[in-house]
Amino acid sequence: MAVMGELSPEIKKMMDNLEASTGKKLDDWFRIIDSCGLQKHGEVVNHLKSTHGIGHGYANMLLHVKKLAVEGSPEDDDLIKKQYEGKEALKVWYDRLEQAIKGFGDDVEISAKQAYVSFRTKKQFALIQPSTKTRLDIGLNAKGIAPDDTAIASGSWNAMCTHRIKIESEEQLNDTVIAWLKKAYEGAK
Repeated sequence: MAVMGELSPEIKKMMDNLEASTGKKLDDWFRIIDSCGLQKHGEVVNHLKSTHGIGHGYANMLLHVKKLAVEGSPEDDDLIKKQYEGKEALKVWYDRLEQAIKGFGDDVEISAKQAYVSFRTKKQFALIQPSTKTRLDIGLNAKGIAPDDTAIASGSWNAMCTHRIKIESEEQLNDTVIAWLKKAYEGAK
């Protein structure tokens, strides 16, 4: 589920514990919330507690996660928008790369930072950063894979990254770049 990338490890742990104790997955809880006919936060929390026997913390957490799933993360959207102000041509490239990365699997988590967007599964495997008005940098965590002409050694550019790909033209957004991103994704699983 897309919302998973937005959640803290603590919330993910709570969700795992709730599923283990009730046998219900997050989508099941969303259906229960939608079908209860109640609108106010407190009323839904009380309903989940009294009807489904879960604690207050779990009920409250479910409503907040549902809200995030419905509304998305405006913070991430705002951060990405700010990153590409004055660099709008690069945003098209970013969108293509993000779409390709999302296609790798349902476990891809996306998190915007001040200067870049992080992609991770169990650990971060890539980042995309608009470094200049004309260059997009892709950082990869691809330990054990030798650099080549496309993915050079990262050097001191970013401590997390073992490799760096510089994109300065649309033609450089090719299958080789996607293959490098996929290798890094597979190595993070």
